[in-house]
This record gives sequence, structure tokens and C-alpha cells, in this order.
Amino acid sequence: MTVSTDPRARHARWVAPLCWTAVALEGFDLVVLGVVLPALLKDKAWGLDPNTASLISAIGLLGVAVGAFAIGPLSDLFGRRGMMLLTVISFSVCTLLCAFANGPWLFGVLRFLAGLGLGGVLPTALALITEYARIGRGGSATTVLMTGYHVGAVLTALLGILVLQRFGWQWMFVIGAAPALILVPMMMKFLPESKALEQAKEARRNRNPLGVLFRHGYGRATIAFWVTSFMGLLLVYGLNTWLPQIMRAAGYELGAALALLLVLNVGAVIGLLVGGRVADKIGYRRSTILWFAAAAVFLALLSIKLPGASVYAGVLLAGIFTFSSQVLVYVYIARVYPAEARGTGLGAASGIGRFGAMSGPLVTGLLLSAGLAYPWGFYLFAVVAVIGALAIAVVNRDPAPDAPADRPAPRVETS
Repeated sequence: MTVSTDPRARHARWVAPLCWTAVALEGFDLVVLGVVLPALLKDKAWGLDPNTASLISAIGLLGVAVGAFAIGPLSDLFGRRGMMLLTVISFSVCTLLCAFANGPWLFGVLRFLAGLGLGGVLPTALALITEYARIGRGGSATTVLMTGYHVGAVLTALLGILVLQRFGWQWMFVIGAAPALILVPMMMKFLPESKALEQAKEARRNRNPLGVLFRHGYGRATIAFWVTSFMGLLLVYGLNTWLPQIMRAAGYELGAALALLLVLNVGAVIGLLVGGRVADKIGYRRSTILWFAAAAVFLALLSIKLPGASVYAGVLLAGIFTFSSQVLVYVYIARVYPAEARGTGLGAASGIGRFGAMSGPLVTGLLLSAGLAYPWGFYLFAVVAVIGALAIAVVNRDPAPDAPADRPAPRVETS
């Protein structure tokens, strides 16, 4: 008979699937507004125009940024299990309420409130995954977690095709909130608390997690991570929003331009699966620099009109390195800060990154309006990737002593 001396050891296998599901719901939020906007713009009772729609999108992202900043430190102070439950419940309730909004202003407020919860999901999930990853598999565990983001986005787009015309936009939000009815009870039963946080409970009561980011030589690494996260999410959101239009400006047909967006996101999933394994093999700092540098090369290459199918290969390679670069930043952050400040470090970087997410579509849109998006948009993206690589290169901290690779797995006794 096998008996674990610690319930966390028994429940450790639940951390990855439960966190993956929560991150997939954040992926839902990435796409759902774009899916329902055409229907909302046609609703004369709302009187919604493109400018107001853009404002609602920005307000939602602002909520995500605020949530990431707030929930990260709170998860370090009060525990990650409780914060994960709070974030999932809060954004699911607000998502459900979006279905009953009677106008753009209430809808915008609810999107902001949902964003507060959504912003806390990623740093909390990353911190838990980091602690419970198998020895030597921390990088791949994190990147596999992030595939949930893309899977959620793709499933939401497909759901829109099936639901929107037949049942109305409101049902997209009802369906998006429904998984919480299963996920929350399962988290309550199976999601373990961070062992490292419980061990450091007394120390945490007298410590400001935000202060740790700038004490004991962490300040330089913190600023570097913030710069890189801003650049990384600028690339992700700028490309996802405007790539089809940029390729149209380059002379490609609409069908081909949309197909290139799909290829870009297929590359993102491949990059996540490959990037984590590479990081586990060659190190987190080296792999992150390599990924941003490769992204710069392939983004610059897209400024040349490639013949035939080679453009698809170029976009695939750009997707492989560009989208997973920011995830490798999260992998690195999770291993630099000590356990009692890990959620804070991840939340702060994610929050700063959301301002890059807001800037990417805005800057690229200005280039499109000026008729400069092709080829100068790709030159801009390449420079942004270079800045990301240089910022990571100045990080001056090694992985914290409590990183999973340096700690034995939970012991299980037999009797």
C-alpha cells in the first residue's frame, strides 16, 4: 500500500490540467470580443461604432494589466490556491454578466472587471506550474501550459461559427462562463497550495513582495524583464491584429492573407512545444535570447515578398519564434525570483506586457493608415524583437535556489 505523507504529493498531478484549463479560458477571452463585435456593431440599439469598440477592447486589456499587477503580489502573500479560485470565479461571473449587458458602457465595465480576474490567472498558474514541474522539465511544463491559451482562442473562433448566427452573441458569453461550474469544484478538491509559500508563511507576513523585485540585486533583472515583456506582447498582439491587412498591402489576396494568420498561429503552438524543451536543454537565458534573435531575423525576412509557398514557410518560422519568445520570458522569470516573490514577479511582468499588447495594434494601425505597414511594419517588429533579446541579455541573476531543477521531488513513503 502506497501512502503519501503530504496531500500535495497526491494532488500534484492535478496542477497541470487544472491550470491549463484556466489558461484556456483566458484564451477564450483573447478572441471572444473579436468574434462578437460584428454582431454588436450591427445592433442599432447599442449604437456601437468602431472607435467605441476599440475603446472597449483597450479597457478590457487595461483590466487584465491591473489584475496581473494586483493578483501576483496577493498570491504571494495569501496563497496561490485561493487566488486561483478567486480569479476563475470572478472572471467567469463577469463574463456571464456580459451576456445581459444592455449597452456598450455597461459591457465595457464588465469587460474591465472580467479582465481583473483574467489578469491574475496567468501569473498564478505559472507560479504553480513552476513549483510542481518535474525535475528538469520546468521549461516544457510552462510552454505546454501556454498551449492552452492558443487552444482556447482557436476553439472560441470555431464556437463563434457554430453559435453566433444561430443563437446570438449573448450565448458566446454564457458558454464561456459555463466551464467554471466544473473547474471551480475540481480546483477546490484537487488544487494544492504552494509548499514553498506555506514554509515561508511567517516571513511573508512581514515582507512586501513588490519590494523583493528591487532588493538584493534583483532590480536590474526586474527592469529587463519588464522591457522584454512589453516588447514580446507588442509583437504578439500587433501581428495577430494586423498581419492579414499588412499582407494585403503587400499584394496578397484576402484568402491568402487570412491563411497566413492561421499559419502564424500554428507556428506559435509548434514554437511552444519546441521552445520549452530547448530551454530545459540549453538554459533559460540562452534560449530566450536565441528565440528573440531568430524572431527578429524571420520578421525582417517577411519584408521581402517571397515567391509561392515560401511565404508560408517564412510566416510559420516567424510564428514559431515570435509567439513563444514571450513564454520563455515567463519561464525565465519564474526561475529567477524566490518562491515568496514569484507570483509578484510574474504578475508585474505580465501587467507591463499588457501595455505592450495595447501598443502593438495601435502603432501598427498608424503605419497602415500612413501606407507604411509594408515593409516598414516588419522592420519595426524586427527591431522590437532585437530590443527584447538585448534586454534579456542584461539580466544578471541566476535561477533562485528553490527552482524545481534544484529541489528533490516530494517523497512518498510505503508501508
